[in-house]
Amino acid sequence: MDAITGFEMFIDSLGQVVFFAEPLYYHTAVLFERYGFAYQKGRKLMERIQSGFSPGGDLLWRLDQSTPFRVVEAANQIRLRSWAVHDGLLGEPFTDVTMYKHVGKSANIDTSHNCAW
Repeated sequence: MDAITGFEMFIDSLGQVVFFAEPLYYHTAVLFERYGFAYQKGRKLMERIQSGFSPGGDLLWRLDQSTPFRVVEAANQIRLRSWAVHDGLLGEPFTDVTMYKHVGKSANIDTSHNCAW
């Protein structure tokens, strides 16, 4: 049993139907999406990041090797994207992202379009 399933069982035993999480990093938000979470706040930011790393996106040119975290491969890998975002690639901090999950349900959100881990 994974941690989210176990936590859902705990939440259900308390008589609750929804719980919240605050992903502090880009990759954590992607993980929560894959566990079925939806966005209370921050979905537009996540979609902007995906768009920025897509062909013709405004973040691609910033993957200029100027730091060890801004490698070209980051365009197609969640883990490397997260490092680039943490390195300031967006020009703003990754904040104000709040997610929620209904017990036993999946929101089926994928803002990274199945980008490799």
